[in-house]
Amino acid sequence: MRRIIWSSFLIMLLVCGLSTLHAMGETIYEIKVSGAENIDEALVTTALSLRVGDALDSEDVAKSIRNLYRMGIFSDIQVETEPYRTGVSLIVKVVENPVLSNIEYIGFKAVKRDRIDELVSLRVGSYWSEGVKNQALRKLKGEYNTKGFSNASLQIFESRLDKNKVGIKIQVDEGKRVSIKQITFVGNENFDDKTLLKKMKTKPASFVRSGRFEQEKFDKDLQNLSAFYKKNGYIDVQVGPYELQQVGDKHMELVITISEGIKYNFGSIQISGNSHFTTETLMESFTQKSGEPFDQEKFDKQLSSVYSKYFDEGFIYIEIQPDYQKLADSLNVVLKVTENTRARIRQIHITGNKRTKEKVIRRQLEISPGDYFRQSQVVRSQQNIYNLGFFEQDIKLDYTPINQQGDVDLQIDVLDKSSGVANGGVGYNSQDNFVGQLSVSQNNLFGNNWSSSLSWEFGGSTQNFEFAFTNPNLYDTDMLLGTNLYYTKKSWSSFFYEIYTRGASLRVGQSLPWIDRTRAVAGYSLYSKKYRITNMTSILADSIANATLLELNELAWRYTSALSMTISRDTRDNVFFPTKGSQFTLFSEVAGGLLGGDFDYFKQIAQVNWYTDTWKKIILRTKWRFCYVTPFGGSKDAPPDEKFYLGGTGADGIRGFADRSVGPSGGGTRAIIFSTELGYPIGGDQIIGVGFFDAGNSYNKLRDFNFMNFKKGVGAGIRIRSPFGLIGFDYAYNLNEGGWEPHLQFGTTF
Repeated sequence: MRRIIWSSFLIMLLVCGLSTLHAMGETIYEIKVSGAENIDEALVTTALSLRVGDALDSEDVAKSIRNLYRMGIFSDIQVETEPYRTGVSLIVKVVENPVLSNIEYIGFKAVKRDRIDELVSLRVGSYWSEGVKNQALRKLKGEYNTKGFSNASLQIFESRLDKNKVGIKIQVDEGKRVSIKQITFVGNENFDDKTLLKKMKTKPASFVRSGRFEQEKFDKDLQNLSAFYKKNGYIDVQVGPYELQQVGDKHMELVITISEGIKYNFGSIQISGNSHFTTETLMESFTQKSGEPFDQEKFDKQLSSVYSKYFDEGFIYIEIQPDYQKLADSLNVVLKVTENTRARIRQIHITGNKRTKEKVIRRQLEISPGDYFRQSQVVRSQQNIYNLGFFEQDIKLDYTPINQQGDVDLQIDVLDKSSGVANGGVGYNSQDNFVGQLSVSQNNLFGNNWSSSLSWEFGGSTQNFEFAFTNPNLYDTDMLLGTNLYYTKKSWSSFFYEIYTRGASLRVGQSLPWIDRTRAVAGYSLYSKKYRITNMTSILADSIANATLLELNELAWRYTSALSMTISRDTRDNVFFPTKGSQFTLFSEVAGGLLGGDFDYFKQIAQVNWYTDTWKKIILRTKWRFCYVTPFGGSKDAPPDEKFYLGGTGADGIRGFADRSVGPSGGGTRAIIFSTELGYPIGGDQIIGVGFFDAGNSYNKLRDFNFMNFKKGVGAGIRIRSPFGLIGFDYAYNLNEGGWEPHLQFGTTF
């Protein structure tokens, strides 16, 4: 009888298959939906990959069924055809999952209702299925385990209602909260319990610990124990099984069985199958020495570096199979390399850029269509795009194989963020007391990566009007063009004079193709200055240091004509919070001489910053800054405001000292600054905590220079990246004279 039933079933399948094959390729004249109760039939037809007028195709039918199942609405889907006119009529038969009519929670005390709503997406009107049920039970059980109710029992009761609806009751028997009283290891002969317990986050209950058993955390503990053994040569270790044994009503003993296996010492590595790289090149990645315990963690990291070498040459389909050959207590590794196809990039697709033009993003790419896929260049392209400052940090990169040769299409998906700011605010610094600012700026004008700003700064001793515009890619080239127009009134109250400045500058720059990430910018400035002494008595008290200022006070507007050159190289991975890379800047300016004007001087500033990832996301940042200015020709001294006044914050800052308080009276013509910071990301690259040490001094003569006489400050602070720019607060201790000095700053010294 059973054979007759199976034979009939197979005949039916054969008949259905033949009818389907017969219908394939015929024109679809209409599409019908059968079985829809609570869902609109139009939603079903919209999800199909087939439309009226299309030729019936088996792949499109399968794709349509998958699309419908992904909706989570149907428990069964069948697609049938029947003859219609000169083609077929497509019939989509669906069986809907029931709709939740009501939900009731019984017995929940340790887990509150708002927490339940966070964990499970059960809502009246949503669809109910076995998958949704199992997911809800799993998440609720995990939450109870986290809270120490590992014995909690959960059940879901269903009540079928009319119109394909269902009511459910979720009931829990929480039991008693239990904690781990003791953790016992069985089978550990080479490491004692205390050593193994240090590798676990699950701990026995104590005065300061709850002793809760959390399954997710314990699963990681088991992985950590296994990794610890493998790091010490026990690559065959088996951690587990484990058992929770009840000890009284509220306590458990956790018993973990360990099978350690043999301790293996490293023997040798052999590599076969490689042709693109020589064996010697690949062997450079492995540093374990023969005879020392085999370190699985170290070996895996070094094997990853081999993968990285291949990925960076386009071998994204590389396969490396380690074969561990065990001889007594020695372990030899044979790496079987299958290089497979080398992938080229066919097309690069960019999506998500609503405000920024695509050409701006493409200019940041280190890789082009037709190039071999190189992982380092793809990652660097991602960094370049983020460093524009126009997009959120989550820039998604993916690739899709597009042919049998292994070529890929690269997909870059970005998410715009605001790049324009209109703001006003009030700040405070030790020199000017309270200062205000009104400004309008746009760093991505018309989506072209043009930056433009109009600002007014004001305060008791400051008046500053400035307009700036920069186009870093003139005519879609690497040439930069920028200009500034400004009028300022600045009171240097600590030095008893004020200065008025009005003028303009023009900048032209070009990337240097033969030096990676390097740009040269030439600038010309023409401006006039007027100096006025505010306290003649104090100036006369040190007339030697202020001789130039006394002379300038008697003169009207004095003109400066200056030509400058800036060469900069920037390899930072993230301009907002660098974790590696460096930044080098060399600025040279010559004023007067053949250029004309009333001042003849030469000025040079060199600065280098290094960024290094140290430990636990802590970044070491180091800066050296060297400054020099000297008069020539008809000038006996450099202008007072072109000299160097150290202290406070900013480019010439030494925290722990008041602004412009370090150096000779009247300013120094030479300056050296050293600064180092430890930065930690409190909230991504938006909020950074820093600890710092600053040192430096300013001089008029080289023979006065002495490292031992550096002014030094140490302290801590915080940086907040806001829509108005980077805002920082530092609190520093003066190591030379004692005392604390607060600093509020906009922008960063790093």
